[in-house]
Formats: sequence, C-alpha cells, structure tokens
Amino acid sequence: MSEEQNPREQLRSRATRAMLADAFFRWESAATIALTMLLAFFLPTLPAPFEWWQWWYWLIGGLLAEGGLIVAHLTDPRSAQQAVARLFEQKYDPRAIRSPIARQRMQKALEYRNHMTDLIAQQSGAMRVNFQDTLDEIDDWIENIYRLARRMDVFDDDAILDRDRKAVPDELRKLRQRLSIETGESVRQELEEAIQIKEQQLANLNSVADNMKRADIQLDNTLSALGTLYAQMQVIDTKDLDGTRARRLREEIHDEVSGLQDTILAMDEVYSTSRLRE
Repeated sequence: MSEEQNPREQLRSRATRAMLADAFFRWESAATIALTMLLAFFLPTLPAPFEWWQWWYWLIGGLLAEGGLIVAHLTDPRSAQQAVARLFEQKYDPRAIRSPIARQRMQKALEYRNHMTDLIAQQSGAMRVNFQDTLDEIDDWIENIYRLARRMDVFDDDAILDRDRKAVPDELRKLRQRLSIETGESVRQELEEAIQIKEQQLANLNSVADNMKRADIQLDNTLSALGTLYAQMQVIDTKDLDGTRARRLREEIHDEVSGLQDTILAMDEVYSTSRLRE
C-alpha cells in the first residue's frame, strides 16, 4: 500500500481488492467456472456446437465469461459503495466502543451513512458526483464521531483519573487546613507550593469532567445534525448543486467536523498533561 495514500484512498484500494475477491466468490462466478470445467473436462462426449469446435474453446469461453462478470462487478457503483461501506464499518466498528450510549450513537451514524449510500446509488451524472464528494466529507465526520467515542471510553476507564477525582479535593482541603495553622515560614512556603500544584491538578480534573460533558452533548447534537443532513440530501436537486443550498450543506458538514476535532484536541491536551496523570 502506498505511503502517499490518504486514509480515504487506502480504504478505496482495500475496497477494490475486496470487490475482486467478491467477484470470484459470487454464485454466478462459481456457476460459470463449474460449467466450464464440466464442458471442457468431464463431458467431452457431448456434441460440439460446430464442426470446427475444439474442447479447449470451452476454456476460452469460460474465461471470457468470467472476465465479463468480474468487470461488471468492479464497475457496478452499487457494488463499490457496498464494499466501501463494509470496510468502513469494519474500521469504525461500534462494538469497539464500550459505552452503550456512545456505541448506539455510532451505530445510528453508520445507518445514516448506509441510507446516504443508497440515495447516491439512485443518482446519476453530476448529482452522483456531487453527492459522492459530500459522502467523502461525511466519512470524515463519522470518523471523528468514532474517535470522540473512543476518547470517552479511555477517560471512563482510567483508574488514575477516577482515583484523583475522588482524592484531590480532600487532599487540597487538608493542605489548606495545615497552612492555616502552620507558623514556620519554610513549611508554609512548601505548603503553598503544594496547594498550587493541587489546585492546578484539580483544575485539570475539572476540565476533563467538563470535556466529557461537552463530548456527550456534542455526540448527541452531531447525530441529530447528521439526520438533518440526510433529509436535506433527499430534497436537493440538480439546480441546487452549485447554489446556496449546496454551499450551506458543505459548510454545515465542515463546521461539524471542525467542532468534533476541536473537542478531541481539547480532551487530548488535558489528558496528556503530566501533572494530571501522576
């Protein structure tokens, strides 16, 4: 696989290989191969269709028929979309998300994508091309939904964060109590420094909690936005392709993707703070 391919191109390359494998294992392909073998090797006593016919002509005819089936399968837009959808769902498998609510949202997002794929298959010409470009951007959107859901799993399962969320407020309270009764200057300085560190740790912990709440709300909102987008795609027509509605559609998708990416970056930034994880 080329290192220069982006993830979307890699997915399509894998889909092409999957389609090629599917073409060989379809019942039509199996029937063609079986019939060719029967006619060429196992039923040589059958009357030839022409006087000049040779037994190995069956092999050539079978190869041509098999090649035609493979080409038809590879050039079928619906087959291509189904292969990409299958690999897409394998890559962003909802079963890898432990949170039941987030997993359900991911499943619904994939359902919307499948419906959009069916809608695109019904189009032709410029409409199909435009919708396919839109679907590519939606794939980025769904990828970020998946990434955000997985980040939420990481935070939920982090035993250190869970421990600190419970312990740090009490530790900070005790440090402040000690500072209120301590008279030694050097000890007071050490206590003040310890308090500052704990306050920063508590602020980071609160940021994690806030980001988790934002992420949960954002997942819910983005799923609603995805449903709205699907409804809009059903009513858009050819004259809208280069118009205000199409531009607004793209802008909405871009805003949703950017919003999810910002949330993911914010969560990673807080989570990677060394003081938070010590």
